[in-house]
Amino acid sequence: MYMERSVKEIAEIIHATVFGNSSFKVTGVSSFEDATSQDITFACELKYLSDLRQTRACAVIVPETVTSDQEQCRDRDLVVLKAVNPKASFFKLVSLFHPERIKPSCIHTTADIGQHTTFGNHPIVESHVFVGDNVNIGDNVHLMPGVYIGDDVCMGDNILIKPNVTVMEKTRIGNNVIIHSGTVIGSDGFGFTQDAGTHEKINHTGYVSIGNNVEIGACNTIDRGTLGMTLIGNGVKTDNLVHIAHNVKIGDHTLIVAQVGIAGSTKLGKNVIIAGKAGITGHVTIGDNSIVGPFAGVYSDVPENQIVSGIPHMPHDLWRKVVRIISRLPEMRKTLFSFEKRLKKLENK
Repeated sequence: MYMERSVKEIAEIIHATVFGNSSFKVTGVSSFEDATSQDITFACELKYLSDLRQTRACAVIVPETVTSDQEQCRDRDLVVLKAVNPKASFFKLVSLFHPERIKPSCIHTTADIGQHTTFGNHPIVESHVFVGDNVNIGDNVHLMPGVYIGDDVCMGDNILIKPNVTVMEKTRIGNNVIIHSGTVIGSDGFGFTQDAGTHEKINHTGYVSIGNNVEIGACNTIDRGTLGMTLIGNGVKTDNLVHIAHNVKIGDHTLIVAQVGIAGSTKLGKNVIIAGKAGITGHVTIGDNSIVGPFAGVYSDVPENQIVSGIPHMPHDLWRKVVRIISRLPEMRKTLFSFEKRLKKLENK
């Protein structure tokens, strides 16, 4: 859909100050590197801000703190818009230029809907969706093709579940939630008990509870509680390929990056960040506002407001020192052997 907005109109929408031709017409949004002469983009990083002429865009949104440098833009009439939060302002424009398609409410003829299941207003249930018995679904819920919803699931309003997602029985999902393709919510945890030398499966009767304003990435696996609940708090965002084991509790507004694994009964506080490929053992607590670095192996509790890295985890500043030493170990080993030989010669004398 073609759309055209003047720089003046855009500035009013994002509450920005314009430096340059405010009547210039913008027809699209794009990244700094890929923008064309009719696009608007944004710049936050120093490598872009140092020379705005790197972009071919007609307009660029920058932080308010940037001093106006009209000389570097005058030779090609680049319009600069200063905003409090350039990135947030830019993606507000992305939604403006690429509005979400509003689908009509429907339940596809190939959808399989169980008994005693209720839908709120404006449901969109696409082809080959399965919904079990005694399911309660709120308003404006969109189930894309191939979604499986088990028995006794309760879902709030404004939920988007993308293709081939599995939501197992008794799962609870709040409002304003997005679950991306291939994710499994409520699978059995990795729970076995030894009996006469064999591993006997433990029956998992718990469930998963997901709060409001949560986004779950593609191909996540979130296990049900063994007996109680696995909890995903409000505002939690997970990247792709994340595993969350049984009875894990994740606090509000925590971010979990790709390929993270969290073992059973671990508790994450509020506003925690777990960087990519980190592994967290079971039955530990990570305090509020803490950060676990990439590839880290967390084996014990992490206090609040800490940054940890490494295997095993340690304070980030210490880990940086350790990393610098690792590459020197072969040389240090050679030096140590040399000292040992010299010491033996002295002892023999």
